[in-house]
Amino acid sequence: MMRINIKGTIIPNDDKWIYDWLEWDSTCPNDVNKLIDQANGEPLDVIINSGGGDIFAGSEIYSALRSYKGEVSIHVVGVAASAASVIACAAQSDISPTAMFMVHNVSGGARGDYHVMDKNSDILQTANKTIAAAYIAKAGMDEKEALQMMDQETWLTAQQAVEKGLIDSVAENQNLKLVAAYQSAVLPQSVIDKIRDMVKAPPDQAGFLMPEKAQAQAQAKLTLLKLRGGINND
Repeated sequence: MMRINIKGTIIPNDDKWIYDWLEWDSTCPNDVNKLIDQANGEPLDVIINSGGGDIFAGSEIYSALRSYKGEVSIHVVGVAASAASVIACAAQSDISPTAMFMVHNVSGGARGDYHVMDKNSDILQTANKTIAAAYIAKAGMDEKEALQMMDQETWLTAQQAVEKGLIDSVAENQNLKLVAAYQSAVLPQSVIDKIRDMVKAPPDQAGFLMPEKAQAQAQAKLTLLKLRGGINND
């Protein structure tokens, strides 16, 4: 049996190295797809403890698990929130008694005039419907109920998640390591861009910047950025 961990923030493939460099837990589609390829039809044991993240990365992981030809068992051990709650709907699932399940609206950012804002609103509402499709497919609820649940940012206990049909059962085995707090540390795109620029530091007077020096310089700037409030865990 192949074990797949969906831990930390769900992110695009291109951002994975940044989260690894910061030593932050994260999961990208490539992480999951590599293990699926290695499993080669063997049963998958998927462990979820994630506050969510990028909806497109989450959708790719959901689709990969849902289309897998072998058996897939999903276990929510801490929290399955936002994009992670979509992944939790991909197959047969259980949830630890102390775990939680959360759904909410898709969020994003835009700059521009009122036409841009109106367009962004339309995109977000359409994205909400694509996310709701996972809950509808899993629980058999109608779209109106799913969207209302998302609009209210609904937090569910293990039992409530089962009653809603979003999870199949409450786990009997309580030997898994659990968590008692919810936190999703998503790097703002502006911070990701700054880190990329830091690592790709300009040449020094000798014409080259050694990797060790570049890393030290980037780490120093990143620390300063944190102190100035450029990175947070909201």
